[in-house]
Amino acid sequence: MMDAKSVELEIGGRNLILETGRIGQLASGTVLVRYADTVVLVSVVWKKSEEKRDFMPLLVEYREGAYSAGKIPGGFIKREGRPSDREILISRAIDRSLRPMFPRGMMDDVEVVALMLSYDNENEPLVPAIIGASAALSISEIPFEGPIGAVVVGKVGEQFIINPTNNQLEQSEFELLLVGTEDGKVHMIEFEGKQIPEETVLQAIEFALPYIEETIRFQKKLVEEAGKPKEEPTLLVVEDEIVREVEKYADEVRKALFIREKNERNRALDDLKERVIQELSGKFPEKEVEIGEALYRLQARIMREEILEHGIRPDGRGLEDLRPISIEVGLLPRTHGSALFTRGETQALVIATLGTSRDVQILTEIEEGEEKRFMLHYNFHPFSTGDIKPLRGPSRREIGHGALAEKSLRPIIPDEDEFPYTIRIVSEITQSNGSTSMATVTGGSLALMDAGVPIKAPVAGISIGLVLEDYSKYALLTDIQGMEDHLGDMDFKVAGTEKGITGIQLDLKIRGLTLDIIRQAFERARKARIDILDKMRKVIPEPRDHISRYAPKIAQMTVPIEKIADIIGPSGKVIKKIIHETDTTIDIDDTTGKVLIYGKDQEGVDRAREMIEEITAEVEVGRIYTGTVVRVEAYGVFVEILPGKVGLVHVSELDTKPVRDARQLYKVGDKIVVKVIDLDELGRPKLSRKQALRGRIKPEK
Repeated sequence: MMDAKSVELEIGGRNLILETGRIGQLASGTVLVRYADTVVLVSVVWKKSEEKRDFMPLLVEYREGAYSAGKIPGGFIKREGRPSDREILISRAIDRSLRPMFPRGMMDDVEVVALMLSYDNENEPLVPAIIGASAALSISEIPFEGPIGAVVVGKVGEQFIINPTNNQLEQSEFELLLVGTEDGKVHMIEFEGKQIPEETVLQAIEFALPYIEETIRFQKKLVEEAGKPKEEPTLLVVEDEIVREVEKYADEVRKALFIREKNERNRALDDLKERVIQELSGKFPEKEVEIGEALYRLQARIMREEILEHGIRPDGRGLEDLRPISIEVGLLPRTHGSALFTRGETQALVIATLGTSRDVQILTEIEEGEEKRFMLHYNFHPFSTGDIKPLRGPSRREIGHGALAEKSLRPIIPDEDEFPYTIRIVSEITQSNGSTSMATVTGGSLALMDAGVPIKAPVAGISIGLVLEDYSKYALLTDIQGMEDHLGDMDFKVAGTEKGITGIQLDLKIRGLTLDIIRQAFERARKARIDILDKMRKVIPEPRDHISRYAPKIAQMTVPIEKIADIIGPSGKVIKKIIHETDTTIDIDDTTGKVLIYGKDQEGVDRAREMIEEITAEVEVGRIYTGTVVRVEAYGVFVEILPGKVGLVHVSELDTKPVRDARQLYKVGDKIVVKVIDLDELGRPKLSRKQALRGRIKPEK
């Protein structure tokens, strides 16, 4: 057993510790990461490729045991099952952070496994997991051109905070994850914020860059102490002779690439590829993969040259042009809200559903909080790209795109006190040619407004692409389509309102962006976003002033905690009576006194609320009530003016004329108007019909 090696860095007021050599020594590289009391173990393994392929199989798996937070999993099985959405999202973030840093053309299998072993409920495992993966790859023999650094930035008041705790994030205006390289470039961004101006986000990125560099230098110390010599990657080598032969098809490639309609273009490119491979395979036997790779590189070169030299895109647009947009709302009759958003050949049918507090999503043992009332689910259907595939559960990509759209819309969802509904959005992707997640954001905002949800502001999303020759010669592409994403260098998704940004996700194929390119991308995204928001307002300028008649009707109120027993009644008789008579469902929080009433029609909900208000109301001296006679004696009648509130009207207070025997005038069940003239020492009301009648009858002559 080799001696354990460790390095330590103070960052964000806590110690970040990397250790290797004690655990998992049969892997290519293993690092134990500790940040405060959150601990993540990251191991990496690789296998030299035994077959030719035009991609690198990178597999990243992040898992967290309930034991890490001192808990036992729920359910009958009592063990962790399939990965949760949270685990999948962290896996994807690690993957997107690492992928640009492997040699171009590498074919070898690489697997990264990150296990959260301890969780202190304040320091999230994402940054330790990314840094741990980078460190494990860097000390291993695996060809990896890192390390990379990662931090999260928050802002409380006017102060930026590095790696904020969960408590600080609750107070923060935004959460910004940044991953970058030592030369000050950023190659992965995730962001959620409360309509944050672009300039503030840029300031946060600039603030974070020195800390990113610190986490890289810190990893290099571990590499110096425990790093293995790097091995050579298995690369897909395309011989020059194959490249020269494929170049002869350049005119046909150019013609196919610039067909404007996606399906027709793809068919032309597929047919061309099949023919090129067939025609060249005789001269280059068993070189089909290399021929295909040479053709891909030719396509990329031609598209990139046309964009950089002539500003010509495959569908004929200018670099800043949006594709044609059409918007429809309210097209599904029985849903609570719906929108069809089409941008070019990308289309999302988005549906909003309103539910009650019983419809909230219950979170896992590890996640912060116990439930959430806003959910967004994204479904990518094979017919949207003209493909044939079986429909299974949601893929990692679907979960990731849904999470991006959800966090982009979450900042504009009204507070529960203002709008006490559980809200679910489902995006059905019906056509796909670039940036379906941003179509989901825009369509989701429209569907919410159609459903009558009083959102804080409409949100639109757009993706900005990039073709880069070097950092002095590049072109940004507004509203990229699939071909530009496939053959380009960047997919920079930005969502927000007119006021500012709510969500960002940056994916890169190159080694990073300068702050200047990020600034220009923000400017492009804002210009496009404002254009889309203007188009949205022309269709639905603001949320509807009512919810769908098919949505559940909800009323909320707060009652004194000491009154809850009166609402429920002995053995629940009172509340059961209210529920039965009004056809509603009632939930009462006995710690806060919050009462939620929901039913199918507003009339029943309103009646249930009135009945509860009557039960919890306090008797007011001087107020006139219409009560019910519950007991009659010669000396007076007992009247119930509020549920459980009974007072005596003495015969002297029954009428302006003398009354000798109240039994001659009233019987149980009669309605009677009375005024509360006093409360006795036990709080029981003293009532007068005589005083209630004053001013209502003509004075006697």
